[in-house]
Amino acid sequence: MEHRIKIGDAQLRQAIEPFLQAYKTPAERVRAIEGALAGGAGKFWRDELAKWTVRMVPVEELVPAVYRQWRPLVRDAMMFVVTRLSAERLAPKVVEQMELSPDTPVEERLLRFIAKVPGLQKIGQVLARNRNMDPRFRRALAELENGISDVTADEIRAIIFRQLGKQVETCAVKVDSKILFEASVSAVVGFSWRNPETRRRERGVFKVLKPHIPNCYAEDMKILQHLAVHLARKHRGTGVRLAGLAETLTEIRLLLEHEVDFRREQNTLLNDLDVIRSVKGVRVPRLIQTLSTVNITALSQEKGVKVTEALARSSKLRVSIALRLAEALIAVPALARDQDSIFHADPHAGNLLYDKKSDQLVILDWALTERLTRSQRKNVLILIMMMALRDSEGILKAIDRLRHHGATEDPGQARLIHEHVARFLDGLTLFQVPGAMDAMRLLDAIALEGIRFPSALLMFRKASFTLEGVLEDIAGPNADVDTAVARHAWAHWVDAGITVFSLLAPTDWLSLDWSALTFTSRLGVRTLQRAWRLLPNLAPQTSPAH
Repeated sequence: MEHRIKIGDAQLRQAIEPFLQAYKTPAERVRAIEGALAGGAGKFWRDELAKWTVRMVPVEELVPAVYRQWRPLVRDAMMFVVTRLSAERLAPKVVEQMELSPDTPVEERLLRFIAKVPGLQKIGQVLARNRNMDPRFRRALAELENGISDVTADEIRAIIFRQLGKQVETCAVKVDSKILFEASVSAVVGFSWRNPETRRRERGVFKVLKPHIPNCYAEDMKILQHLAVHLARKHRGTGVRLAGLAETLTEIRLLLEHEVDFRREQNTLLNDLDVIRSVKGVRVPRLIQTLSTVNITALSQEKGVKVTEALARSSKLRVSIALRLAEALIAVPALARDQDSIFHADPHAGNLLYDKKSDQLVILDWALTERLTRSQRKNVLILIMMMALRDSEGILKAIDRLRHHGATEDPGQARLIHEHVARFLDGLTLFQVPGAMDAMRLLDAIALEGIRFPSALLMFRKASFTLEGVLEDIAGPNADVDTAVARHAWAHWVDAGITVFSLLAPTDWLSLDWSALTFTSRLGVRTLQRAWRLLPNLAPQTSPAH
């Protein structure tokens, strides 16, 4: 990103010059701009500042050429956010951008712009973990994520001491002087304390809600909701796949909603992870209730190295670790006997550590969890079985039971689903047996057409794809989710069998039995149809007579 903005640009100066001349200190300029935004000419100023923002942080430098068709949409999204941010949040950003050196790199301007805007930060994080994105663009987004720094260690320490009160002295808490890392809504800092049960000093980490989040969260959630509607209206018919965009914004809102609910994560760690903890070689941080509050989660400090960087030599060990991950995060939740099965909704590599000394995987950040109902797991299971049996009608019925049904049904949706199913079956080779990830990819392709599924199923699909990418980074093509699920089911065949039989009703078994009986004839018909379509291509080509 080599583009630089000149502070003397005529258009920029036209909007900002009065504030540069009339007010000398940053505080005065902030108050002046707040007043202008709140006054009768507020809409004019917001529109001008929106245009100014996309000149200061040019979309052409942020969005690579490979995604040039998205540039108008990204530009409109940036301008929309500027016109919707409260004056109290927007004015300091304007002053900060004004005071940056003319030679400030665009990426630094962007980091300053998204500071204390968790909605925008989360958009970058979600896109950075999408493996369908151009690798260079993903790396750039990951660098932006790592560069988030909008709170100080002193601010975080002040929150800890204020909220814990007497517990700081009672448990002899000593908080580290530096922040370990920052996320969009929280900061993590290490500490030591005297555990009254063991009477020994132990290490832990505080995850603390950033002080600006309570005031920013509601506004960002509202902006994200309205942004999806705005972009859909403005860019409909432009060729950009807006259904996928709407789903991504929905995902971001769900992630933010869970991340700010610290009590939810604390309850999950206390009550809902026994099944995950039962997996051999898997560890989950321990909640320290004594030092946890509504805005602070205290956890045991876990040792380990990022799982994708920990296993440089042994390919056999890499495969074993990869399969263990998929077993704990996908197979165990999918085949659990519980009424509602909990799963980790954001299993990216940063949340997965490997402790070589104990040969254990450590799974972090349980704020981002969701639950699949028995009905959802049942219909996903039926979908997978019907896919293996090449039964298009069975597949269509399973998808229909999984998706949301609105008050008014668009008949075109059924046609789109039918086309995707037919295309999927046509793409299967003769001896190919589809698995769970094939089912997730089919549902994802259908969702990109604007067909809605429950949020838990959305998150499970995204988690599956994220984990699939992590497994590939660890073990290449030698380990995959489907293999891990099959291995877990075989190793725990009694429990897995009980779960499957409890999920499926007698009518489901009858449908599967009939589908299995007709499988051979159905496969034969599909093979003949494929051969017939290929026949013209196999005919010998004759040269025209001269």
